[in-house]
Amino acid sequence: MTNDIDEARDWQGNEIDCSACEHEPLLAEGRCRLKHACVHDRYAKRIDRFFNWNPGLSDGYIAHPHFEVRAIAAKHANTFLLPRLLDDPEETVRWNAARRLPTQRILPLRNDPHREVRIRIVSRLEDADLVPMMRDPDYYVRLVVARRVAPSLLAHLLNDEESEVRRVVARRIPADWLMRMARDPEPAVRLEVAQRLSPERLVDLKDDADWRVRYEVASRVAVAEIGVLSEDADDLVREVACSRLSGQHQLLEELPS
Repeated sequence: MTNDIDEARDWQGNEIDCSACEHEPLLAEGRCRLKHACVHDRYAKRIDRFFNWNPGLSDGYIAHPHFEVRAIAAKHANTFLLPRLLDDPEETVRWNAARRLPTQRILPLRNDPHREVRIRIVSRLEDADLVPMMRDPDYYVRLVVARRVAPSLLAHLLNDEESEVRRVVARRIPADWLMRMARDPEPAVRLEVAQRLSPERLVDLKDDADWRVRYEVASRVAVAEIGVLSEDADDLVREVACSRLSGQHQLLEELPS
């Protein structure tokens, strides 16, 4: 049984014949090798190796019918030829072209039909150019934008429909915005807020419906503010609250009269 990786076949399944190849002279120069470095091979690694050895030939392959060849050629081709690839039907080709072009040339890809291209575009753009992507229909695109954009711009995402996006926002927004998310409908978001609030502001969350938020409150607010948390319905919240109260009482007893 033949393992196809040991075969030399092109993207259409035809056996590769070096004698009929326009690059046959490269064989003698060690600049290509069957089953190892070949632009006509179906395997991307072999195509990639060919262009690594012969980057100067890349320009002639950006219109090749096989998308793997176009995508890999785009990694080496003259940048002046790359804008035409931003409309390529294959997302891999579009991204490989975009990663080498100036950011102003790739702004149209913020609306690329393929989410993977939009996700990758985020890594190339800066704050002002990322703001329109906060309205992306794909939550994961908005998530990576929330991780990258300047915290001062995150107001646009405070009420995002996806809780995972709001969690990232809660971790990164300026501290004086945190109370704007303190009543978020998702407990995990409120917990992110609670973990960042100062003890003075944290006391406002002592009646939160989620025990994890109340536990954070009981752990960090001033002892004088613990109040009813020492009688909380949750064992862990009640335990930490009572422990802190007990410690305070013990300290008072140890003070010299």
